[in-house]
Amino acid sequence: MYYIGIDLGGTTIKGGIVTEDGKIIKSKSLPTLPEREGNEIVKSMAMLALDLINEENINIEEIHSVGIGAPGLIDSNNKIIVTSSNINFDNTNVEKEMQKYINLPIYLENDANCATIAEFVCGSMKGYDNAVMLTIGTGIGGGIILDGKMAKGSYLGEGELGHTIVDYTGGEYCGCGQKGCLETFCSANSMIKYAKKLLKDEKNSKILELADSFDNINAKNIFDAYDLGDEIGVKVIERFNTYLAIGIVNIINIFRPGVISIGGGASARGDKLVKPIEDIAQKMIYGNGFKTKIVPAILGNDAGIIGAAMISKV
Repeated sequence: MYYIGIDLGGTTIKGGIVTEDGKIIKSKSLPTLPEREGNEIVKSMAMLALDLINEENINIEEIHSVGIGAPGLIDSNNKIIVTSSNINFDNTNVEKEMQKYINLPIYLENDANCATIAEFVCGSMKGYDNAVMLTIGTGIGGGIILDGKMAKGSYLGEGELGHTIVDYTGGEYCGCGQKGCLETFCSANSMIKYAKKLLKDEKNSKILELADSFDNINAKNIFDAYDLGDEIGVKVIERFNTYLAIGIVNIINIFRPGVISIGGGASARGDKLVKPIEDIAQKMIYGNGFKTKIVPAILGNDAGIIGAAMISKV
C-alpha cells in the first residue's frame, strides 16, 4: 500500500506519495494562497493528491489514506481545523471537504505532531515506545508519543512544549501573551533578538562578519560564531543550551521517555547540539539517573510529508 502525505504551510502546500517504510517516491508542491477561503485551500490539497496519483500511474485502490499536517488548532478526531494563524480556516471540516473530490480515508494532525510521527515511525525515534519531539524554528513546537500512540489531552491544544514556562522572571513576553515560555529563550527568533540586543554595545563580533549586516543575522550565524569562540555567540548559545536543558529536564521528569528528538535547522549540528544540553540536563534530573537519549532529528524537510502520510500508524 501507498500513503499520501500533505504538508500545509502558510506559503506552500507540499504533497508526496509515501511507501510503507516512509520513503517518498513522488512529490510536488503548489502555492497556498492563504487569503482564499478554507474550502478552496482544501480543494487544492485534494487536487494535489489526485495529481500525484495520476502522475505516478497508481490505482487509487493501492492508496491507504490521505494524511494532512496543518498549522494551528486541530481537532484531529473530527478532522477539523478550528483555527490557523495566517490561513483562512474557521472550524473547517477537512474530511468532508476533501471527500468531495477524493474517495479515500482522511487523517488530520497538527504539523508539529506530524514531524513527531515521522521521526517516530521511520526516523530518529524509531524503535522506542515513548518518545518526545521538539521542533526548533521560528517558534518551538512538539509532540509526545506514549506507548506507541500520539498523546492526546482531554481538550485541544495538547503538546505545546514551546509554551512550558522555564523562567517567569526573565526573558521576553511570548506571542501567546505569557512570559517565560521556552519559546522566548530557545526559538530561532528569540536567539536572534537576544544577539541583536547584545550587539548594540559590541561591533567586533564574528556574528556581524558572518551575517554581513545587522539586519541579516540568523541562527546559523550565531551557532557558527559560537564555534569560533566569539564572545556574543558564546553568551547566546550558552543561554540557549541552559534553557533548552531546563525544558528537556521538565519533559523527562514528567514523561520519562526513552528518547527526545530535536528538530529544526539546529539538528544539522548533530552531537555539537546534543552534548552540551545533555551535560547540563544530567546535573538537574530527578531520580535514578539520566537515561533518556537525546538525538537530532534526521528527516529534515521531508518530515512534514512523511509524518502526514503516517498519521494512521499512531
